[in-house]
Amino acid sequence: MDMGLWGMPGTMGMSFGSFLVMWTLMMAAMMLSSVAPLATLYERTVTSQRGPRLTALAVGYVLAWGSTGVVAFVVAGVFGDMAADRATLAQWVAVVCFVAAGLYQLTPLKMRCLDHCRSPLGHLIHYIGFRGPLKDIRAGVHHGLFCLGCCWALMLLMVAFGVMNMAAMVGLALVIAIEKHWRHGERFARLVGVVAVVWAVAIIFDPSVAPGLDPDAVMNMDMDMDMDTDMDMDMDMDMDMDTDMDMDMDMDGANSGN
Repeated sequence: MDMGLWGMPGTMGMSFGSFLVMWTLMMAAMMLSSVAPLATLYERTVTSQRGPRLTALAVGYVLAWGSTGVVAFVVAGVFGDMAADRATLAQWVAVVCFVAAGLYQLTPLKMRCLDHCRSPLGHLIHYIGFRGPLKDIRAGVHHGLFCLGCCWALMLLMVAFGVMNMAAMVGLALVIAIEKHWRHGERFARLVGVVAVVWAVAIIFDPSVAPGLDPDAVMNMDMDMDMDTDMDMDMDMDMDMDTDMDMDMDMDGANSGN
């Protein structure tokens, strides 16, 4: 299994700054389809300084989602260690994550937030009333928070899949896009909730379907990192030997000249 694609427990040794940048970029890519309907409508209301104002809208939206990276970093570190040291507890945390996500998908609050993201026209009228130099950023943040309310439970699954699991992110981005753009999106959201609960049951029997909290995945990642370290050390030793040989040859050449 390619750990770089399918399972990445913990923070992968990344610093907080690097993790936050990477998380923000991935959230921006994942949620692009969510902001598109509002951005299209918002653009029609902007008659001057369109570039800077639309950029400010996007910045506000990204700020709302990027701020979740702080929580993600802490969660990744805590649960990554848990997967390595307390396998049974980690397994049940994964089960709880999927059950919570599945149940939330069926709630009226989920449907309200989803309705906002699917039909943002009513909120656009509210945003037009914003005043001041930060009005566009405020609109972006407000819309981002509604999308966060819609999708936080799906993002919770990243704890179980691994917060930097690229395959899971692509899959969840597809789910989010279908929820928000398909005419049967609300029914699809409920179906996803049912699938999440079924997945929770599957984790009880096979922890590997939640690679972010699977101790075997953590062990494999640690082994890969150890192998990379050993290879780097071997390369350094080879370079040192080559340098020594070159120095010996230079000395022999000098002695021959004398």
